[in-house]
This record gives sequence, structure tokens and C-alpha cells, in this order.
Amino acid sequence: MNDAYRTDGITYAYDKMRIPALDHITFDIPEGSSTAVLGPNGAGKTTLMDILLRWKQPNSGTVYLFDTPINTYSKRTIGSLASLVPQDEMSRFSFTVLDYTMFGRSPYIHQLAAPTVEDARICLEALERTGIGNLAERHVSDLSGGERQLLLLARALAQKPKVLLLDEPTSSLDPGNTGKVVSILKELHSQGLTIVFTTHDPNLACELADRIAMIKHGRLLFCGPVASAMDRQRLEDLYGTHMMVKNIDGKLFVLRGFT
Repeated sequence: MNDAYRTDGITYAYDKMRIPALDHITFDIPEGSSTAVLGPNGAGKTTLMDILLRWKQPNSGTVYLFDTPINTYSKRTIGSLASLVPQDEMSRFSFTVLDYTMFGRSPYIHQLAAPTVEDARICLEALERTGIGNLAERHVSDLSGGERQLLLLARALAQKPKVLLLDEPTSSLDPGNTGKVVSILKELHSQGLTIVFTTHDPNLACELADRIAMIKHGRLLFCGPVASAMDRQRLEDLYGTHMMVKNIDGKLFVLRGFT
């Protein structure tokens, strides 16, 4: 299996910070896998996503996207290979849902050119896939929080990426909308799309991922299969508190332990 992403010793420090946000991170994301970047708040997960998209440049180390150094790609090419679903994104303008989804076609539309009928078809297909096709003419400002998250996912799918990255995809959602997002991501993964997502929730990682990269204080503690990651001692080292791992009907569940 080829790697969709591979990082080789990447380090990144924000200005004036003595401790790097990422410290010599080396790991791989196989093509077709679903990988959870798991860690507590402030671990460096979002910074890692920014570097995987080349929105930030590491101070040292190299990121490979499909075995090619990411710095050799144009931004337009990266946009056609990888797309991001952020935690949230507020628009200052009153776009319709369809117009907002059309931003996902940016890598394919040349500057000053108008979207084509094919671009519109792809966007409508992405909206239908996320279950909000009926909202195409509604204004983004009128959407609920759950609908906005589905819209961000639709926009990312409109890019037709080979890798879908998501930053805390369910952190602000209620159980119903969480279920919708999880169901869509499982279907996409079953169809061969490579998925990378950050989360601080080990149960979401168990449900969606086949591989887990554990990050704490910018350091990689572990990267490997879910079954190996869901070890009580590893989880306690990651979160700094007592944890319990239960196998119920073949599914792993993680609970915070009690002293």
C-alpha cells in the first residue's frame, strides 16, 4: 500500500515560543486508510493539519504527499489532492449554500473564469451526499450549527480530493448530527477515500479510524492500529488521568477511570 502522506521529522515552533508546537514528528498515512490524530487540547493537532495542507511551513523536516515533497506542488494541485473540513468557519457574506459549496471547485476554475455546468453538478452532488441538497438555495447565515458542518463537508467533497482532512469534525455537534457525519465518513472510507481527522475523543477514533497517531505536547507517542492504541497505559500517558478500555460485543469503548 502506498502512502498518501508521510512526514519525516517535522518540527514547527510559533514565534517567541521556546517549546515547539510539533517536535520531530515522523509518521505515515497509508492511501485508503482512516487515521485519527488523537490527543488532548493543545497537543498540536491543528498545527499538524495546517502543515499537511502546506498552510504552514515546518521549521525542519519534510512532508510527502503521494511520495512527492509537498513543497514541489502548486497550491492549486494540493487543492485538487487534499481538502480540509475545519471545525467551523463563519462567512461574512450572505452566500447561498450552493454558492458556498462552489468554493470547493476553486482548484479547477481558472482565475476570472465562471463556474461551469459541470462544476454546479458536482456541487449539487456533494450537497446531496451530505444530506442537505434541499438547502441549496438557502443562505448560509440561516443554517443551524449542524447544517453548517455538513456544508463544510460538502464544500470539501466538491474539491474531489484524494485525501479528506477534518479538524475535530464532531466536537460542536449534538448526537444526531454527530451520527450523520460519522455515517457519511464511514461510507466515504468504504469507497476508498483516505481520511485523516483530529480528535480528542478516543471513542470517535475507535469508531472511525483503522489507525491512530497519538500526539501530546507536540510529540508523537504512538502510531499504529486502533487495537494497539487502545491500551490503558498508553491512554493514561496521553491524557494524564486514569482510563478504562472495555470491549463490548467486539467494539472498543474508552471511559475515564475513577480513583
